Amino acid sequence: MLKIAFDSIYNHQLKVGHRFPMEKYELLPKQLLRKNICSKENFFSPSQIEKELLLSTHDEDYYNNLINLSLPKIDSRQIGFPLSRDLIKREHVIAQGTIQNVLYAQQYGISMNIAGGTHHAFRNRPGAFCMLNDQAIAANYLLDNKLAKRVMIVDLDVHQGDGTASIFEYQDSVFTISFHGKKNYPFRKQNSDFDLPLEDNTDDNTYLNALKNPSTSISRFI
Repeated sequence: MLKIAFDSIYNHQLKVGHRFPMEKYELLPKQLLRKNICSKENFFSPSQIEKELLLSTHDEDYYNNLINLSLPKIDSRQIGFPLSRDLIKREHVIAQGTIQNVLYAQQYGISMNIAGGTHHAFRNRPGAFCMLNDQAIAANYLLDNKLAKRVMIVDLDVHQGDGTASIFEYQDSVFTISFHGKKNYPFRKQNSDFDLPLEDNTDDNTYLNALKNPSTSISRFI
């Protein structure tokens, strides 16, 4: 069964006119249900993640500053959202959702998180709209609990997964792949194990062919 992480907290209330389309997190489940692609049984509401699981990935000083709303101003500006306790709670729920996703994926072969993919969060600082890196947290959870020997993170967002790449740059047990817009955010890229920067207006066939025919460096990892 396909299990999908979703909670109403995902649709965090922002001021009217904010550039981030937060309402998409409620619209996506509604559309899946309306088109009978999924049923209510496919969805589950995650709990909040425990601090100990976060500290396998994030620096403790950074985490404490985050939950105490005492981040340096430069870090607070990087987030792009007004910092609040509700926003931090949302991040905890998203991260726990992705941990539950990987467990469901091992059981059923696939699982999804409506608000997952907070790939701009670094070990010790936030990035654009990202504070806790759910992908990195879930990968470390699998490795720490001996549920996997190696993990591959395939990031197909238009923005490079810079936080994820940085976190795992020197960790051989996690292989990071990022397909992203060459000229898009972040303008200072990190080093994934495999990066494919794509030009503007790359067409579907070029993109899909690149995805179907990865570098031999990826093949050596598998």
